[in-house]
Amino acid sequence: MEYKEFCEQLIELVGGKENIQSVTNCMTRLRFKLKDRDAAKTEEIKELTDVIDVVSNEVAYQVIIGTQVQEIRPEMNQILGLTGENKQSETGEKEKFVTMALRVLSESMGPILIPIMAAGLLAGILSLISLTGLVSAEDSTYMILDSIRQAVFFFLPVLIAISFARNLDVNEYLAVTIALTLLSETINGVKGLDFLGLKLPETTYSNSFFPIILSIIFMKYVGKALEKVMPKALQYFFNPVLILIITLPITLILFGPLGTYIGEGLNFVFDFVGNTFGSWSVVMLYAALQPFLITIGAGNFIIPIFMNSYATLGYDPVFTVAWIISDIAVCGAVLGYFFRSKDQKQKQLFAITAFSALMGVTEPAIYGVFVKYRRPYLAVIIGGGLGGLFAGLMKVIGYAPVSLFGLASFIGQNNYQNFYMMIVAVIIGFVGASIAAFILGIPNEEKVKEKSAVSVETNEEAVTKLLVKAPIKGKNVVLSNVNDKAFASSALGKGLGIEPEEDLIYAPVNGEVVSLFPTKHAIGIKTEYGVEILIHIGINTVELEGKYFESFVKQGDQVAVGDPILRADMAGIRSEGYDPVVITVITNTADYLDVLPSNDSSLSSQEDCLTVVV
Repeated sequence: MEYKEFCEQLIELVGGKENIQSVTNCMTRLRFKLKDRDAAKTEEIKELTDVIDVVSNEVAYQVIIGTQVQEIRPEMNQILGLTGENKQSETGEKEKFVTMALRVLSESMGPILIPIMAAGLLAGILSLISLTGLVSAEDSTYMILDSIRQAVFFFLPVLIAISFARNLDVNEYLAVTIALTLLSETINGVKGLDFLGLKLPETTYSNSFFPIILSIIFMKYVGKALEKVMPKALQYFFNPVLILIITLPITLILFGPLGTYIGEGLNFVFDFVGNTFGSWSVVMLYAALQPFLITIGAGNFIIPIFMNSYATLGYDPVFTVAWIISDIAVCGAVLGYFFRSKDQKQKQLFAITAFSALMGVTEPAIYGVFVKYRRPYLAVIIGGGLGGLFAGLMKVIGYAPVSLFGLASFIGQNNYQNFYMMIVAVIIGFVGASIAAFILGIPNEEKVKEKSAVSVETNEEAVTKLLVKAPIKGKNVVLSNVNDKAFASSALGKGLGIEPEEDLIYAPVNGEVVSLFPTKHAIGIKTEYGVEILIHIGINTVELEGKYFESFVKQGDQVAVGDPILRADMAGIRSEGYDPVVITVITNTADYLDVLPSNDSSLSSQEDCLTVVV
């Protein structure tokens, strides 16, 4: 097992086997569903050799690794004692429906993409071969190879059935049986059918997307209901057939038409946007903003939309075009940094991540370069946005979901103008992002002068520090002693707690209010030079829903050291049974050499409490 040691380390750092409910993967990341996310040691995970970054959101705890994740996941399953997509037993805690839906959708899309992208790339290769005249589209060799592409899309419901069944704990073979039945000659696209006298609408299930998803979800609940009412001795014999004969007619009567309406509804939305604002606006925006979506782990959510376009229209007017332009813009941005950098270590990083982005895998560049330097996001907004704008105005469409190396598929059925315009759009995106990144520069190579910093002399060199004032008077509490795992573990940054002796909260630095929770229990301030401070009042006080809290500022306001920004009725908070400790942390601690808390046992408001070593 090549990755055994890595898998064992990762399992331990996410809280051990007992903390893992499920683990799945997409093309570049492991997606964990954890019983207790606070038990995961995120910063230590980021330090592992094969880990690019960690993203934790409502969908999953995601460890970004790269394309080798395809080899790592099977080894991890073996260590965990899992097979395929099977999950360990749940804790009994009920998962919120929206969270569950997003998780299942995200986790189910990744595996389906593999054959779809293979089919798209094959379509591009065949288009090139046909273009050169080596093999004509009527040749049997061409038709045999093209049958792979046709089969992937025709039998798309089968692929969806397998993936969703695994993630919903539905029997895969029963799910595939339903999908194949819907694709049979007696049902697929047949007119005049009825069931027990009830007339069925004519529905084409081949190439479709939503009907089978709804069917598998329904099948899950049918199975659960039968397990409750059917004697256990009879379940093995009767449950499978009952699941099939209940699910099939409901799918034909309800889910087939409903899925069709959902697909047509999505097409209507895009038609409306295109006719009202111009479809170019959507292409431009997605090409510009895709790296942000990938950063937050939301890249897979467009799959149902563009898959529906291929199923219903035969082409994708937006996303295939946009993501190719965005990917090449990512490559261009990192390449711009490659030519700008003079540091050999940096140049190596930029070269590797640029090549990866060129191959269509942008996560290494985004998590290895974009998140660290930030300005490449702006470079892609410029380059990708310009390329997307051009492609949108030229009405470029994608005939298959491919990467850059499948550009030949844009020829479609002899649509050479579409192909040429796509090439121009790709060039615009690449060149625009490269130039923008080169001009914007690399922040770490610039001498940033902190006006409010104080010079400190050491034996080796002069460094700078930013002094953060105490936001409130009270007793100094070591952060590790705060009764909140996220803060105590320094996962949200280094800092300290203050047991308050007054109600007013003061601004600890000069800066901008970048976040203010609706419940007024937490506020984020960012200095002119990028230091990000979070002031969090109390433990679990979000549950008070704003009671006992008052704010004197709003998001976007500029504040100066000593300005009153919040008032919290500490006595009232204590009377409700909550700990009112005021926690102050530097959320971007990793950007600095260190963050040192004061050693004084008590602090007065506006007395230095934290030192950020720049």
